[in-house]
Amino acid sequence: MEKEDILQSAISGDINAFQTLFAEFQNQLKSYLYRLLTDRDDVDDITHDTFIKAFTYITTFNREASLKTWVFKIATNLAYDHLKKVKRWQADAQDRAADLAISSEEIKQVFWMVHNTSPAGAYEMKEHIDYCFTCISKTLPIENQIALILKNIYDFQVKEIGVILEKTEGIIKHLLNDARNTMTDIFEHRCALINQNGVCHQCSHINEIFNPKQNQQEELMKLELVKASKKYNREQLFTLRTLLVKAIDPLHASGTDFHEEIMNCLKTAIGEKSDFFDRSGGEND
Repeated sequence: MEKEDILQSAISGDINAFQTLFAEFQNQLKSYLYRLLTDRDDVDDITHDTFIKAFTYITTFNREASLKTWVFKIATNLAYDHLKKVKRWQADAQDRAADLAISSEEIKQVFWMVHNTSPAGAYEMKEHIDYCFTCISKTLPIENQIALILKNIYDFQVKEIGVILEKTEGIIKHLLNDARNTMTDIFEHRCALINQNGVCHQCSHINEIFNPKQNQQEELMKLELVKASKKYNREQLFTLRTLLVKAIDPLHASGTDFHEEIMNCLKTAIGEKSDFFDRSGGEND
């Protein structure tokens, strides 16, 4: 059955046909939503709601954009409503998380338990750089964050992002430029791994704790970012970061569970969660 025929069947109300089309980009959609929401349960809920809403209104799909773009627009609107309820993160959010983890023996024990027992509890520096990228992107205004992630991580075109955000291409270009400049500034002043004047070396520090037998220099040299840090300018380094991030699925990486706990710690530290252990599937359940 040709894709056009499947689409026509979906528009005619065939839920199985729609499921077939939705499945083609479902994993990418969930990855995108996680970068915005940083919560697996929220991702599952909004993915489910997106599917239901998209199928319910499939007869309004006018094909001015691809089905994928149309579905991403629905998901983005749902995520946007959720994000408006929480404050933007500050650039020192990860520092506050580190301070909390250092001061709490219970949290450190959870980190070790997940690292030692979970099949997705590994620690890799490149995955922490991906995690850091997500954290820094959450310091942006919502529309800037959405535009940046769609363009730089998921390769949507400016015109498609304009459809998703219901903005002109000129406004989207402005959002992207501001977002890149802000992210680049934060990285330049915070990332000591790549920029010598940065203040944060968290990725290397955690590596020393959880991979004490690993050759630190060998691990560092696996990263093109480190090898290029002295010869590339800050814009080129930002591009290298996005290439690294694009290659990682934050929901299915080797350290997904480990970084989920770090994320829970961060949200507790900044007040987005009331208690590190108070969550669905957490230690108190």
